Amino acid sequence: MLNVRKSNERGGASFGWLNSKHTFSFGHYHDPKHMGFGPLRVINEDHVAPGRGFEPHGHRDMEIISYVLAGALEHKDSMGNGSVLRYGDVQRMSAGIGVTHSEFNHSKTEEVHFLQIWIEPNRRGEPGGYEEKHFDTASKTGKLRLIASSDGREGSVSMRQDASIYASILNGDDALRHPLAAGRQAYVHVIRGRVSVNGVALNGGDALKVTQEDAVTLAQAEAAEVLVFDLPQ
Repeated sequence: MLNVRKSNERGGASFGWLNSKHTFSFGHYHDPKHMGFGPLRVINEDHVAPGRGFEPHGHRDMEIISYVLAGALEHKDSMGNGSVLRYGDVQRMSAGIGVTHSEFNHSKTEEVHFLQIWIEPNRRGEPGGYEEKHFDTASKTGKLRLIASSDGREGSVSMRQDASIYASILNGDDALRHPLAAGRQAYVHVIRGRVSVNGVALNGGDALKVTQEDAVTLAQAEAAEVLVFDLPQ
């Protein structure tokens, strides 16, 4: 079964310094039909003005993954971590029993554009954790590069959930197939460009829920960048 989530159907927020698109219910945007998909709870696409950002705020019992698309994202947290993330960097913060963090645009002149992804953990009440890794363009071009997993295999960041996230950059004749095991489902989020997913044409910001299928197929791409979430049902 295939269920399309079009970009223009997403919720949104605009505060001058922040323009955001919400795939699932978040903040002031509430839609009972879009509360998440399996353990995938949030995909926010954020554009943050130069020098602005999110003041320190708290989280608990959530796996928070940041995927930077352009610019420089500065992170600080109560666990003592601090870094500046750029395109190709993937950050995982396990909120666990509680963590406070801030996120700011490190640049005073250029916007930062990133995805913030929340995945509900399968273990709660554990200590917080932090990890970041860089995945260069070549490692994602024409292939599905594992960037997050339950066990950190293949150099991915690890998270407390039986889920896998793959990133891919596709163009022209590139075609990929990701098999889905029994009891699994997938969520495909198109970051930019155009691509056909299981025969459905999608553009940047669009997404596809894939259930009761044996695979995810990607083809007919035009300058596409895609995330594929392999999730428990």
